[in-house]
Parts: sequence; structure tokens; C-alpha cells
Amino acid sequence: MMIHFILPGDTLENIAEKIRLENPVYLKEFHNQHCLKEDFIVDDLIPGKKLVLPDLAKIKAYNDKNDAPFKSPKLNPKIGFNPINFNEKFKVTIKESSNAEDKINENSFSYIASLEWKKNELGEHLFHFTKDQFSNQNETKMESLAIESMKSLYPIEVFVNTKGEILQTALKKEILNNFKQIKEKLLDFFPDKYAKIYLEEFEYVVLNANVFDQKMKEDWFLKNYFSSFRNVFENGNSFFEIYLNQTLLNIQQTVKLTDNKEEILLHQTLENKEENQNAFTGNVAVSKSSGMIKSMNLSHTYKEFLVSYTTEFSIENI
Repeated sequence: MMIHFILPGDTLENIAEKIRLENPVYLKEFHNQHCLKEDFIVDDLIPGKKLVLPDLAKIKAYNDKNDAPFKSPKLNPKIGFNPINFNEKFKVTIKESSNAEDKINENSFSYIASLEWKKNELGEHLFHFTKDQFSNQNETKMESLAIESMKSLYPIEVFVNTKGEILQTALKKEILNNFKQIKEKLLDFFPDKYAKIYLEEFEYVVLNANVFDQKMKEDWFLKNYFSSFRNVFENGNSFFEIYLNQTLLNIQQTVKLTDNKEEILLHQTLENKEENQNAFTGNVAVSKSSGMIKSMNLSHTYKEFLVSYTTEFSIENI
């Protein structure tokens, strides 16, 4: 046994964490079995009093019971991936802002994303992905050209593995075979030299499968919806990596308990918040039966050359 003199701010939880006792309930139980009568703990810890701590062997015996709250099945769900016959639409909103010496610039836009499961072949799921009903806060001619150019390519094929992680994106063969006519129609709608330059670059991306795949994997909807967030939970935590704003983030997620029997609510933060110049929070609702995301709200902030940039991303099943 060991003796600890209780300090202001001490709790059963933080002391248990320091001695690696998984369930703090046993700290109080052990103390009350071995302490003097005047040191008996009823409710909260009292600074200045003695706390009797279990030795390493006893701590291991307690931990072997595997009954710590963070080990409960509800806090360690198995999130599967069963998208067969999935066909849903989502309202997607993206808000971007920058802050340089209290001068704030903001931009926001939204669209409707359609995601339809098509088939499962050789261990890969094929989805068709489409965007429509774009709404821009600062609409310009070039933005309109970009939107119309992408709309001419839909639906885009998205290949996903059995864990729900994106593998590859591609254009349908009919789109590639007819791209010359598609480009000519776009030039008719946007007959100026800047549009021509844009469409030349657009054609290069479209006709180079690897370049197109890389571009599409940067799409905020696709890379978040088909991320590795379904990784295994252990001791109340799950971890995965994701690139946002050209930065690799190590994400830790926990489960938020709810009475909803059809959803799993996940809360996401940076794994090492204190060592990171980024800020990230996320809340995700996942279907228990299919493992498909029903709603998501993310916020990512990073700094570059004394300027703070923030992206807020949300999707909602409609």
C-alpha cells in the first residue's frame, strides 16, 4: 500500500489515471477498506487528508476485471459498412474564412450531393456521385464555368473498399468518349479567352485518369464521407488520419451516448491538441445498421504566415 496526501483539485478520476487504475471506483473502495476511520471517504476528496493507494499487483487485479466505464460496449462500437441499395441526398455547406490582424474575409457555398450504391464486385463497392443545386455567396463567371464543367461529368464513379475507405474515382466511359462534344458545348456557353484557357486545363485533368483521381480525392465530401473513421475502438477511443487543407491530421474519436437506437454519435478531436498548431472538432452521426454517415459537422483551423484560416464543413441527410 502507498499513502497519498490529497491536494486541492485532486479527484478519484485523476489520481486513478496517474496510477493507471482503469476504474476509479476501486480507488475509493480500496481506500475505505484500509484507511483509518477519520479518513473514510463518503463523497468528495478532502484536501489534507490521507488517501490509501493500492499497490501494482492490486491495480492489475482490478484492471483485469475489465469493467472500467471506457471499456463498455456502448463506448466501443463496431461500426460496419453495409451500403447495399444505399441511395441518399445530402445538403452540403462549406464556409471558409481567414483572419489577418482582425481583418476577416468570408466565403460560403452549398450544394446537394447525391450518393448511390451501384454494385459490389471483387471486394469493392461502386458508388455514383453527383453534385447539384449550387448556391454561391460570391458568384462569379469563372465559378459558374467551373460548376457547369463539373456538372457535365456526372455521375462520377467512386470505388470504396469493404471498410468504407475511398480507393479510386473515375469517369464513366461514355463521358470520356463524348468529352470533345462536351467541351465544345461549354465553349459555346462561355465564349471568351479566359474560359478557353480554363477548359484547356480542365480537359487535361479529365483525360488523365491519375490526375482526375487525385483531384476528386481532395473533394471535401468524398474524403470525409469515405475516410477511415470506422477504425476499431479500444478503451473508448478510435484513431484515424485525414488530410484537410493540405495538412495531415491525426484524429481521435469517442462515442457520445444517446437514447437514439438507430445512430452512433461520434465526437472527433485532434489526438495531440497541445502539440499541434491546428484546431479541429467534428461531430458525426452514423447509422448503426449500415455504417453510413447521416450527418456531419467539422471545423478545421490552421495558421500560415500569421493568417488564421478556418473551414467549416457540414452535411445533412435530406
